[in-house]
Amino acid sequence: MREEIVIVPGSEAELYVEDVGPQDAPALVVLHGGPGGSSHPYRAAWEEELGEYRVVYLDQRGSGRSPELPPQPRLFTIDALVDDLEAVRTWLAIDSWVPVGHGFGALVGLEYGRRFPELTPGVVALAPWIDFPELARLFWRTALGDVGEPPEDPTQAVEEAFAALGPKGVLDRLAFPSEHGRAHQEWLAESIPLGGSEAVEEAFRNNRLWEFDYSPYLLEYPTDVAVIVGEQDATSYPHQAERLADLAGAELHVIPHAGHYPWIDEPEAFFRAFYSAVDGFTGA
Repeated sequence: MREEIVIVPGSEAELYVEDVGPQDAPALVVLHGGPGGSSHPYRAAWEEELGEYRVVYLDQRGSGRSPELPPQPRLFTIDALVDDLEAVRTWLAIDSWVPVGHGFGALVGLEYGRRFPELTPGVVALAPWIDFPELARLFWRTALGDVGEPPEDPTQAVEEAFAALGPKGVLDRLAFPSEHGRAHQEWLAESIPLGGSEAVEEAFRNNRLWEFDYSPYLLEYPTDVAVIVGEQDATSYPHQAERLADLAGAELHVIPHAGHYPWIDEPEAFFRAFYSAVDGFTGA
């Protein structure tokens, strides 16, 4: 299989990129979650299933195998992440592509599609996070729900939740319907050479992104969207996924018995929905 690994210069940041598959095939760009994650677990889980596509796996600025960011909040914004995507597309000379975003990455993919609809035949949003104040309240209730109501400040709510259970403890309770799914995802992710995620997380807080609700930007959304979500993924379903589908007029695929990583819990149902969405966008 064709593979090219490059460091692409973005705007004030460099990006680690793996470009895999036939150059003349429909192109996808995979946008990992986090913030501060990596594309490595997605390629490890998906590569055999996506052999008929050209797939670009990138680690977002300051995340995964991309170089660490200086501790300057202005360097990690949604606009900067979208500009990076366009820099990668231009660098690789791809005419158009389908953003495939997971969790936080779905927000980046949606904003790319909104800004560049002529380059985006569709967006696949996997377990999307679009309403961060609601997510912050969910995290707080998961960690501290027996002691009252969450604070009005979403950033404070997240900090209190993470102080009580830790980020992993909160997400483990919400994202995984089984111990097998959690262990499998940890096995996929364990070899990632992570760097720079602390600066990314600090910028996310300092830019008050926990207060950001993307919902108004979905009205009159200019390109097609498919939402794929696990029925047992409490981080996204039903509130986040259904709101996105309703506002953007998106096709909603709910995968029974699956959590935040439906390709692990229910791979056949997940890839059936995935192929249906991507091939519908690209005409493959």
